[in-house]
Amino acid sequence: MNKNIFVACDTSNLNKVRKIIRYTQSKKIKIGYKFGLEFFYSKSGRSFLSKMSKKKTIFLDLKLNDIPNTCASAINSLKDLKNIKYLTAHINGGYEMLKNIKKSSKKINKKLKILGVTVLTNFSEQSLKKIGHTKSIKNLVIHQAKLAKSVGLDGIVCSAKEAKLVKKICKNMEIVTPGIRLVGDNIQDQNKNRVVSPKSAFDNGATAIVIGRSITQGNIKKNIQRLIKSLK
Repeated sequence: MNKNIFVACDTSNLNKVRKIIRYTQSKKIKIGYKFGLEFFYSKSGRSFLSKMSKKKTIFLDLKLNDIPNTCASAINSLKDLKNIKYLTAHINGGYEMLKNIKKSSKKINKKLKILGVTVLTNFSEQSLKKIGHTKSIKNLVIHQAKLAKSVGLDGIVCSAKEAKLVKKICKNMEIVTPGIRLVGDNIQDQNKNRVVSPKSAFDNGATAIVIGRSITQGNIKKNIQRLIKSLK
């Protein structure tokens, strides 16, 4: 089953992260691990990542968004973390910021892939308008995907609801979709209109998915089996 799955380790608890990694091992699906701000900013988070096996695929979800020089310096500060494969940046940071991030990333690790983050999956049309956007989610994501492609980013992070649209623009780029839930699970803080099942995400054109609480809450081993079954 050649599908890329990133399990979101959204916790600052090292023991829980070790448990997630230990219980999600499978020969049937390709598992990587996504670490966001909560874990990276924790007391032992960065140290843990630096010691992780190079056999594990690490997705560092920092969603960089600042002035170009600051982002370039932030990238440089990650040069000791040689085992990171993916790093995220907000596309709304603009062309110059994204260009600097891409350029800086190649200086520290030629294999590091930069993914551009579009509209977050918890956003609705109404919440987008509240921060001043006049475009619909769909049109904004299309605009952002075109910008990311022009910069030469390696991939896009978007809702599976927009994955088909993004795939038409970014044909040779990776498309990573968060906001994934196993059928029947609570969507919690995600927007109900932008959450899909793992199979639907891949059917819509995703090259990889990010799935968190559907796997990490409850019995992790059983949840992994549910995931495998859902993808058949």
